[in-house]
Amino acid sequence: MKFTVLSTSLDPESRSAWMASLAAAQLGALGHEVTHLDLRADPLPPFDNVQGAGGCYDHPAAARYHAAIAGADGIFLAAPVYNWGLGSGAKALVELTGSSDEGRGLHGAWFDQPVTFLISGGLDHGYLSHGAFALGLMYDFRCVVNPHFVYATSAHWDAPEVPGEWLAARLARTVERGVDLAARLRGRDYRSVWEL
Repeated sequence: MKFTVLSTSLDPESRSAWMASLAAAQLGALGHEVTHLDLRADPLPPFDNVQGAGGCYDHPAAARYHAAIAGADGIFLAAPVYNWGLGSGAKALVELTGSSDEGRGLHGAWFDQPVTFLISGGLDHGYLSHGAFALGLMYDFRCVVNPHFVYATSAHWDAPEVPGEWLAARLARTVERGVDLAARLRGRDYRSVWEL
């Protein structure tokens, strides 16, 4: 199957990016085709909703991210938590790749996608900070949000890029459940569009 792993933090020492890399490696080891995109290495422009020269949709990375999301059998979205919500990179990514306007020829890439979250936070009790974002994906794009997700803090890492025993097991299980969910939903004969 084809999976897209999205790392949305801009932090050079991002723990959510470490999880994205580990998930991408596990998916590859399982024999899946993996597209791993990192906003630090492949940045997106600010979202201005402008088509044509100089607008956000004209940026070469916009088409790359859109195609990677729309063409995947499942998405793994890695993000940090700031102020009890996901970081701005995740929101900007969805704004740019999710825009839908039939009159302008825009169709969001996220429709009907199975999405698995890999979340890095500062405190244990922020573990549901991605909830509003996940709900938006469900309602706006009819995404199927995997109830199995990772929420990890700095305490769950033994060293940079080296997960502790609990995190390693949780991440491996979450990736397996994300693959299982995508396999069960693959081949559906409908395609959703934006509607109230």
